[in-house]
Amino acid sequence: MKLHALTKAITLATVLSAASFSVIAADIPLSAVVEKDQVTTKVLAVDAAKHQVVLEGAEGRQVHVQLTDKAKNLDNLKVGDKVDIEVTHSVASYLDTDVDKGLPGSTERTGEIRATKDNPNPGGEAYRQIQVQLKITAIDLKKNQVTFENPAGQSKTVNVERPEIQKKLKDLKVGQSVVVTYTDILKVTTQH
Repeated sequence: MKLHALTKAITLATVLSAASFSVIAADIPLSAVVEKDQVTTKVLAVDAAKHQVVLEGAEGRQVHVQLTDKAKNLDNLKVGDKVDIEVTHSVASYLDTDVDKGLPGSTERTGEIRATKDNPNPGGEAYRQIQVQLKITAIDLKKNQVTFENPAGQSKTVNVERPEIQKKLKDLKVGQSVVVTYTDILKVTTQH
């Protein structure tokens, strides 16, 4: 079992809250990366009143998890129950072809799906999606560099290393935006 994956899953679980999920249509895709980790562990202790669970970590170590009051049905979670935790992290970027559309910005969406009356075991799915719009302020084709302005007005120059993205630099214009979407999905299932 990977303790790192378990730690990421637990951290993600503690920061997620409810909202609606939306899909973003890309004008011109630039890049996408998806990483996935899965951990199966077992419950060592449960304190439903305090929203605390102890899971078995790597090499038998105990991992203490403090859940929020949104964690429901913890009375159904028992010592020895199997817990499957799956974390998916993705980063996708696309070029917004509208020039001078406005200032860069960012949005965040979160949401969750809980156990149902037909499946009362604790668990569910949660996600967090952050979308950041970066405005292109300079392009250097010879050095394969693009300078962006973020929502706070700060500039950063990025070296474009991947050849397939370097080929797309010639199509960029100052004033266009690159929209980067970060999505984390956490799925937790339990079995007695």
